Amino acid sequence: MTFAEWLRSYWWYYWQYTPIISHLKIRKIHLLKNHNDINWYFIYYIILMLGKYIKKVQLKKGEYNLYLWSEVYIEKVLLFLKYHINSQFKLLMDICGIDYMQKYMDPLLKYRNRFEISYNLLSIKYWVRMHVKISVDEFTPINSVIQIFKSANWYEREIWDMFGIFFINHTDLRRILTDYGFEGFPLRKDFPQTGYVELRYNNDFKHLIYEPIELSQDFRTFDFLSPWNQIK
Repeated sequence: MTFAEWLRSYWWYYWQYTPIISHLKIRKIHLLKNHNDINWYFIYYIILMLGKYIKKVQLKKGEYNLYLWSEVYIEKVLLFLKYHINSQFKLLMDICGIDYMQKYMDPLLKYRNRFEISYNLLSIKYWVRMHVKISVDEFTPINSVIQIFKSANWYEREIWDMFGIFFINHTDLRRILTDYGFEGFPLRKDFPQTGYVELRYNNDFKHLIYEPIELSQDFRTFDFLSPWNQIK
């Protein structure tokens, strides 16, 4: 059975979800294409099952990208993808954070959230990867998924440490890469590369101390002439 034949056999669902398909940036000609690509079967199946949660779906280099409407749907979607017989995404490989500060500051993109969180899943049974993505701002907390994936513990702590995105119901949400008492979030685009404090060993107190960072230019010499020009 080709994909077009399979799709026509579910003609009631097809016409019912036609508005969703057009909104998901999937052209009908792609859905009605006469081929046997199993990836398109799975994409349309995901649309039928999770259509009200999905904003956009993409297929790039054999990997699926699911964009959700809101961060409140992340637990329901991950539960379905992990335990459903046709998905079986049992492994959470990583959780990544991205700061789109330039697009966030663009007045033409008024309603765009600043941060994007990507949950990278792997299905051993079907040997396929999926990236579930949500967009949040710096003030909106996200539900923790530790109850679904135990490996999310350190990943969520790292995102909290680097980006300052808070996770609700996390059992131990502490900084994991920076030091105790660190102020700020290093991977935000507005965080200076030099930081705000510097660490050094104090011989008087016999321990490490933090001091406001000081970049002195007094003893620096700059030679802007190329050494090759001096060779005759």
